[in-house]
Amino acid sequence: MGSIDRIAEPWGSRTPYGPGETWPVRVDSFLEEGLAAEDVEQWVQSATILHSNGDGLDIAVREGRMVGVRGRAEDRVNHGRLGPKDLYGWQANASPDRLTRPLVRRDGRLEETTWDDAMGRVVGRTKELWDEQGASAIGFYTSGQLFLEEYYTLGLVAHGGLGTNHVDGNTRLCTATAAEALKESFGCDGQPGSYTDVDHADVIAFFGHNVAETQSVLWARVLDRLAGPEPPRLLCVDPRVTPVARAAAVHLAPRPGTNVALMNGILHEVLAHGWVDREYVDAHSVGFAELEEQVAGYPPDVVARICDVPHEDLRAAAQLVGTAERLLSTVLQGFYQSHQATAAAVQVNNLHIVRGMLGRPGAGVLQMNGQPTAENTRECGADGDLAGFRNWSNDAHVADLARVWNVEPADIPHYGPPTHLMQMMRYAEEGSVRMLWVQATNPAVSLPELARIRSILAQERLFLVVQDIFLSETAQLADVVLPAATWGEKTGTFTNVDRTVHLSEKAVEPPGEARADLDVFVDFARRLDLRGKDGTPLVPWSDPEAAFEAWKECSRGRLCDYSGLTYAKLRGGSGIQWPCTDDAPDGTERLYTDGVFWSGVDDCESYGRDLVTGAPLEQTEYQALDPDGKAVIKAAPYLPPHEQPGDDFPLQLITGRTLYHFHTRTKTGRAPQLRDAAPDVWVELSVEDAAAHALREGDLAEVRTPHGRIEARVRVSGVRRGVAFVPFHYGYWDTQGSGPDGTPGRAANELTPTDWDPASKQPLYKTAVAAVRKLRDGDGTPAPAPTTTASAPAAAGVPPTVGGPRARSDEAGATTGDRP
Repeated sequence: MGSIDRIAEPWGSRTPYGPGETWPVRVDSFLEEGLAAEDVEQWVQSATILHSNGDGLDIAVREGRMVGVRGRAEDRVNHGRLGPKDLYGWQANASPDRLTRPLVRRDGRLEETTWDDAMGRVVGRTKELWDEQGASAIGFYTSGQLFLEEYYTLGLVAHGGLGTNHVDGNTRLCTATAAEALKESFGCDGQPGSYTDVDHADVIAFFGHNVAETQSVLWARVLDRLAGPEPPRLLCVDPRVTPVARAAAVHLAPRPGTNVALMNGILHEVLAHGWVDREYVDAHSVGFAELEEQVAGYPPDVVARICDVPHEDLRAAAQLVGTAERLLSTVLQGFYQSHQATAAAVQVNNLHIVRGMLGRPGAGVLQMNGQPTAENTRECGADGDLAGFRNWSNDAHVADLARVWNVEPADIPHYGPPTHLMQMMRYAEEGSVRMLWVQATNPAVSLPELARIRSILAQERLFLVVQDIFLSETAQLADVVLPAATWGEKTGTFTNVDRTVHLSEKAVEPPGEARADLDVFVDFARRLDLRGKDGTPLVPWSDPEAAFEAWKECSRGRLCDYSGLTYAKLRGGSGIQWPCTDDAPDGTERLYTDGVFWSGVDDCESYGRDLVTGAPLEQTEYQALDPDGKAVIKAAPYLPPHEQPGDDFPLQLITGRTLYHFHTRTKTGRAPQLRDAAPDVWVELSVEDAAAHALREGDLAEVRTPHGRIEARVRVSGVRRGVAFVPFHYGYWDTQGSGPDGTPGRAANELTPTDWDPASKQPLYKTAVAAVRKLRDGDGTPAPAPTTTASAPAAAGVPPTVGGPRARSDEAGATTGDRP
């Protein structure tokens, strides 16, 4: 066992392995200072919830308190490893400012009250609006951090009980494009690949995916392959010099907003050189001729000018992916939150279809998630989709869901596409949505164009309910605040991006009167007396396991089939990948191994959309493609972004994550090691742009766009010329005398525009134009940006800004399942 600083060395020590070998075990752990493993009274099974990787872990409990965590050696996802947020983030659960009693607004102030009073107000307002206007007055905005059982219950109550079409999750901000791209190409959501493809691939391509910071344990897996025999070669597409870029054989740093042109250029070269599996394409896809015609207009010299990348690098990238024997590709926010998001992500799918790189070890695509339970919002119908990957425009699917839910088909809204979040906010702005119930998310910091969002949420005519664990910036605007239990304080399941289902057991009691989200939703349904068509309660369950059993029946026969899973089966071992059925009792490692896709007109989750306009296709239009059982190749032209740099705004703004924080820092900002690793906002500029604006490391600068302004200290980094990067984690809950009612602002979304992808409806956080100017010279200290990650300084001589004795953890580098 060794002890290392896991803030300064976030990916831990190396355990090299070669292609086709099993990733060695390395068990990471962290306990409260002064405690040893023998002091732990109980280890409780769970998995991580501060990123989307789904690392299996155990929670250490002593005297009724969480006192640490350790990785689960037997878990297929992490083989015992934990990242910095896993190791330290749990400490936020015990923060003294947790919400412990309901709050209601009286005379403009939030005051403590009873649960009966708080829920009485929520139910009373629901009934008033239901009677006066109908379900269209009520909207729900949920999270990517609740459990499957809670999402399924919410979907049933909102869609099947109230009949509202206004249901979405903050997964709209991070994973909507992943879902849409999978539907467009394969007929249904659900990742074709598996994390184990890292163990076999000879080329791994990261398209807008800074995996080193967003999924640090998955990056550790890649690093261990790179350290072993016959390492894979990497392609990195990112405008910043990330750890992935530093390890890549080819790094492409395109101008923001040009991803479709870049992908068309890569596909042009793949087709031109004959790196196409024609047998696979002919047998298992439709639409290849359209792709050939489209990409013919994107030769390397044209694409190099559009994207501002060297044409020889573009050719090298195409050769890398075009000649790979086992290609794994991953995609994340660099594509999803940028211009033409779905069209760009679909081109990555196209690359795998034309190369025949699907359904076998090392050959797969992962359209990544940004949150731990994002997959469950999509499966359970809590993000606007219908439960079980059913097609809202297929009457037979709606009728089948009505059968499962014991309601009439007409009770389930399916007269048009479900309302996406940004449209819901527009309805609230206009006054037709008059009640909004927000759970475990913080739109007053995380949505674009914050000045507008705050004005909407603060309207007197909007009844705002917030269900959370802290008094977030959004909760401060609420009419009713419901204190929630969180991870480790309740039981449930959740599913990661490669379809691995984990069980998270209750380890400790929630503080005060805080309640599990499932209990709140069930209470709401019963106070409203929601009933099925036969008069029985609409929600017949009251505990997580019963809700899971009900979900299994909802998923039965669909691609996301959980029918072979039970809580008992998930206890004690590894997470299990869906579909898990009687025919596949141990789960399914990869989808589409037989080249047959979930694209039949009677089976598919969606008939697809026009990638340029977002217009949904009719069933007859989809059927005309003749996609039955085949992948659909969809081409797309490049269109320039709406906002273009000019004299007033010469830069392009992109936002993103840092390794040490999650979303709006409501948890990670309360964990000392993570807080100290990245304590405040910064702006990254290239060496050239910093010099052009007379800015140096540590100077205080104003960042301004047509939508707002913030102040941040400058980090001169490896970001590409013409781009300014600002991390999106920093709001106002931990500041004094600053924020929206004063200066300076520091939330990145003060700067971002109200704009979204036409197909996925995902907001675009990487499209604004920006200007910077110096406000004050620095005091000689560097910006508060980590030096271990993509925010590393370009200039020498900047001292490390992270690390310290509080950040140490234990690693056991054994290659067996033994724990320390």
